[in-house]
Amino acid sequence: MSSPATGGGPVRALLADGRIVEVRPLSAGDLDRLRRLHSGLTERDRYFRFFTSRPANLDALLRRLVSSTGAEHEHAALGAFLGDDLVGMAHYEPVAGSDEAEVAFVVDHRQQAHGVGTLLLEHLASLARRRGVRRFVAEVLAENTAMLRVFRDIGMPLTANPAGDSYHVVLDLHDGYPAPWEERERTADVASLRPLLRPGSVAVVGAGRRRGSLGNAVLHNILASGFTGACYPVNPRASTIEGLPALPSAADLPSDVDLAVLCVPAEAVPGAAEDCGRRGVKALLVLTSGITQRAELAEALLSAVRGHGMRLVGPNCLGVANTEAAVRCNATFTATEPPKGRIGVVTQSGGMGIAVQEQLAAVGLGVSTMVSTGDKYDVSGNDLLLWWQRDPATDLAVLYLESFGNPRKFAVLARSLAMIKPVLTVRTGTSDTARRAAASHSAAAATPAVVRDALFEQGGVMAVDTLTELVAVASVLSWQPLPHGDRVGVVTNVGGGGVVAADAFARRGLRLPELSRSTTETLSALLPPFAGLANPVDTTAGVDAETFQRCLAAVLADPGIGAVLAITVPTALGDPAEGLADAVAETSNAKPLLAVRLGQLSMVTPLRPTRGGRPVPVFGDPADAAGALATISRYARWRSRPKGDVPDLPGIDPTAARAVVATRLADDPRGGWLPPAAVHALLDAFGLPVVRGVEVGGTDGADGAVAADATVAAADSLGYPVVVKAVAEGLVHKSRGGGVLLGLGDRAQVRAAVATLRDRFGPALGGVFVQPMAQRGRELLVGVSHDPTFGPLVTVGLGGVDTDLIADRAFRLLPLTDRDAMDALAELRSAPAIFGEDAEHPLPTGAIVDVLLRVGRLAELLPEVAELDLNPVIVHADGCDVVDARVRVRSRNSGDPFLRRLRA
Repeated sequence: MSSPATGGGPVRALLADGRIVEVRPLSAGDLDRLRRLHSGLTERDRYFRFFTSRPANLDALLRRLVSSTGAEHEHAALGAFLGDDLVGMAHYEPVAGSDEAEVAFVVDHRQQAHGVGTLLLEHLASLARRRGVRRFVAEVLAENTAMLRVFRDIGMPLTANPAGDSYHVVLDLHDGYPAPWEERERTADVASLRPLLRPGSVAVVGAGRRRGSLGNAVLHNILASGFTGACYPVNPRASTIEGLPALPSAADLPSDVDLAVLCVPAEAVPGAAEDCGRRGVKALLVLTSGITQRAELAEALLSAVRGHGMRLVGPNCLGVANTEAAVRCNATFTATEPPKGRIGVVTQSGGMGIAVQEQLAAVGLGVSTMVSTGDKYDVSGNDLLLWWQRDPATDLAVLYLESFGNPRKFAVLARSLAMIKPVLTVRTGTSDTARRAAASHSAAAATPAVVRDALFEQGGVMAVDTLTELVAVASVLSWQPLPHGDRVGVVTNVGGGGVVAADAFARRGLRLPELSRSTTETLSALLPPFAGLANPVDTTAGVDAETFQRCLAAVLADPGIGAVLAITVPTALGDPAEGLADAVAETSNAKPLLAVRLGQLSMVTPLRPTRGGRPVPVFGDPADAAGALATISRYARWRSRPKGDVPDLPGIDPTAARAVVATRLADDPRGGWLPPAAVHALLDAFGLPVVRGVEVGGTDGADGAVAADATVAAADSLGYPVVVKAVAEGLVHKSRGGGVLLGLGDRAQVRAAVATLRDRFGPALGGVFVQPMAQRGRELLVGVSHDPTFGPLVTVGLGGVDTDLIADRAFRLLPLTDRDAMDALAELRSAPAIFGEDAEHPLPTGAIVDVLLRVGRLAELLPEVAELDLNPVIVHADGCDVVDARVRVRSRNSGDPFLRRLRA
């Protein structure tokens, strides 16, 4: 759906109390509504708005507000509608000769304090930014505290200077998703989802009498789960169903039912949804399939949802369940009751939802809430991320997502949740064929899987490949504390198990450090002389269970150990695993303990202490335990690291950069590769350390060949040695295509270089670009590619002509923080040899981090940049030099991914 941010149509958004309003540009057809809004203002509100209780020429002003043409230089006016009623409006008037606009608001006094003004300000700011406005200004009376609070709470840089009995307010319109926006969205979203996830009443429209029918299965499950609220079956051909009186249609429902579950045939869904809306139903759960494939049914369903301000899950979904004691609502058609627990689950696939629940139940875990989003018209994974952050019944989130409607917001919301509660997901496969065909190194590397993994990495989401891995990690997270780093201690009564574990940990990037002297002395006193006291600790098979457990306690207490793995087999002297949980429960251990019982057929089972306490997860294979522990260790490290900031970088001139792009698109609206001079101007505008150069065009002779004399003159002006690069049609990769000649030390060599390039490229050679030779150093690649779903992706890796062969790269999505940039460098396989303490000549990271942040800012502010390659970026002891760069632009009318709006 388009939005006011792109000058498009209406969007639905949530107020603080969970009600849904429509936000859209005002048009001539809204004039009467605008008049009614202003005529209904109290005298005090009229005075606040116009500085007088009797404004002159009010009707002329209102007519102007609804006459905006949508051009960038024109004013703009947005309205907020509850049903057909205009409850608020916001507009701006551009200040001539500046990038400022004067802004003003009107909100119906009956709707004030519900967030109407704040929501309008967010949407108007997004629209204004898109049109080139950089600041809002306003004169606000000092006693108008409500309006001043709206400006202060918006979360953007603000100055409010007193001027007599008013304040002169200046609001800088920064891009992004300020923390107050996220908190407002969370408050509103949670309020809107309560009727869905904690309903006090449920109607089942299409409730069947026949066992085995969809409608009967859902109704039966709701009642069997012990639902604590009122339940209303709807069936025109039955008087009672499952012992409850049946209503003939949704139009006969009592008013203000929280949730209606639609199980009727696809053709009947829109009508049932409309009836529900008229009766004040707050949320719909549409289980019916076959709607998305028929555009007329899909649009009619959405029309009912939009017209009556309802939230919607589905269609084509498994349902929704909440196991909380105060709710107990299983509005699904699963064959078994969802296991009660503290794991929130959201899944696009109903079958995967069933499988996740069954596998969790098999190990003694359960769900707090389960939402199957199906075709995902409205409620999505992002909504659940907001819900679970405030849900005291949920300790862990599990996601199965096959698509991302708003991935940039997902990254922000997942990061907020993952900072306080673990978030787990199963990776889903995607094709990368189209990405390989892209025209630059960065785009070719940006496969969908790479983008998805970058999204999870930045959001702190633990990604696994299988359901069994998911259950293994969920078990450890549910039963044990987070590890203290990646240093693991292993205690085993079977030496071979320690060897297998050591290999598994090494493959997963976990370390087995030496134990402290104190720990070694304790073990020496407990074990026979031929025992292995190093890490892994081999107690030998001859020790009894009590001795084994005392050894385990000693390793757990070692300050250099962050997690412990116990590997056991039963012997004639006993089974060390049997009392393991009790032994650990008696200690003050705050480190995770995992166990492996060699020969166990199940991947993981709980070993519960007899007197209460945390279960110990017991695996059948050391590799599975190592995999789970490695995943959780990475998460613990992510959670404990500094959050990172998107710094305010000096030396950035967005206006100059936009002018470069606008000039290219004015020449050809389809876009294309920028010429070298334009590339340099663009990079200069973002303060990137470009090696200066001179472009020489075809001016030598009647045939337009490149001028050797002009090229020599350019080289003379720059100083020798120089580099001469071809500017030729179709030449994207200059070095690979033979278009770069290095180390030219005098005029003769420059002339020879021009002749060589003429021979190689013939008429395609449109010019040459001359640069001084850069300082020697390590060649890196920094790039940007634009994914149609995920947005810009920043790439960093080894550069030069062999970049594709080596393929050592890391990827990050926007917004890019300084922490993200540092982590991306550390992720490179070559990082220890380039930046590490053990490198022969370690290079400083500060300069390349600055380049990454500036490139990220460029990608944020210029969505028209489709591809950007800085290759190579030469990193040396004194900083960085961007030696070669390519930029492709294309027309783009991008929306604001952080704007508050609903999908439907």
